[in-house]
Amino acid sequence: MIALIILMTATAYLFGSLSSAVVICQLYRLPDPRNAGSGNPGATNVFRLGGKIPAILVLIMDILKGTIPVYGSYFLGIEPLYLGIIAIAACLGHIFPLYFGFKGGKGVATAFGAMLPIGLDLAGLLIFTWIAVVFVTGFSSLGAIVAVALAPLFTFFIKPLYTLPVAMLSILIIARHKDNIIRLLSRNESKVWHKGRIKE
Repeated sequence: MIALIILMTATAYLFGSLSSAVVICQLYRLPDPRNAGSGNPGATNVFRLGGKIPAILVLIMDILKGTIPVYGSYFLGIEPLYLGIIAIAACLGHIFPLYFGFKGGKGVATAFGAMLPIGLDLAGLLIFTWIAVVFVTGFSSLGAIVAVALAPLFTFFIKPLYTLPVAMLSILIIARHKDNIIRLLSRNESKVWHKGRIKE
């Protein structure tokens, strides 16, 4: 079982390392998202650079990068704690992609994908939370931070066994948003619909 866990952890990292934003931007002949807009290779920046369709494709691919290795590991009988480690590996692949110079995104969509196997009720709560916060404030980063911060609480009431793995994942994503938190506190954060050279 240990060998299987190591194999799936490595697979999750390599899977996560496929930078959806870079690939989609190349297909649509858009600027490299690592060097344009906010410089963050994620769906929000691709939306600013190329509109809805490329951004939706990036979002779907990023979600699948988390869902596929975690769901596969679940069906292989790997225990919840190790599923959390595998989920983190997928997110680390997205954040530090092996194939793209270790310069990746924030890992929010991939983390969301990794949580999907827990259930659609959790997914619905996370999506609702993100939409509500973005609708009220206009800050995509704040929506992600609040949704991820509440994820362990939601999980506790839905499937308590997975609370610790989800909490591990949440800590990673929140830590990845430390710069956003600083800008939010200093009121320098950019809103989701802003164009041009901005920070994310």
